[in-house]
Amino acid sequence: MLDTATYTPRLKSVYRDTIRAALKEEFGYKNDMMIPRLDKIVLNIGCGTEAVKDSKKAKSAQEDLSKIAGQQALITKAKKSIASFRVREDMPLGAKVTLRGDRMYEFLDRLITVAMPRVRDFRGVPGKSFDGRGNYAMGLKEHIVFPEIEFDKVDEVWGMDIVIATTAQTDAEAKALLKHFNMPFNS
Repeated sequence: MLDTATYTPRLKSVYRDTIRAALKEEFGYKNDMMIPRLDKIVLNIGCGTEAVKDSKKAKSAQEDLSKIAGQQALITKAKKSIASFRVREDMPLGAKVTLRGDRMYEFLDRLITVAMPRVRDFRGVPGKSFDGRGNYAMGLKEHIVFPEIEFDKVDEVWGMDIVIATTAQTDAEAKALLKHFNMPFNS
């Protein structure tokens, strides 16, 4: 059992020891509070039409996302009814979870070092998926690349969205921050 009082995630200590100094030198920040840092990571699984046919699919996605994140995921529900999709208001359609602090660093470490190398035909993540304010969004086609998911017990393979929110003001600063975390950009 880990002693949480003395345990620091690997990427958090790397950020504190080397990345902050490298970013300060690279961009010439005058104040330490100007140095970009990770703010949060949001994970989302949308079940789509499967959840409309079977309401247990959203619960299954929630359980899988909770295993991946290490904390309880929240079931997302439809905000309004859409008759053509057979969606009713408050119908469960997926799951989401927001990671902050140590869990955020642990997840990013597992994503980069364990999950991404397990993706079939992986050639890196696109370097243009920034939103203009320093946040990065990416998607995975299969959630089974995470080691927490037991392949034999999976009833459905879900795609998932991963949004990495940073305190960077520009995309260039955010990309430099993620490059220092060894994010495998393909461009």
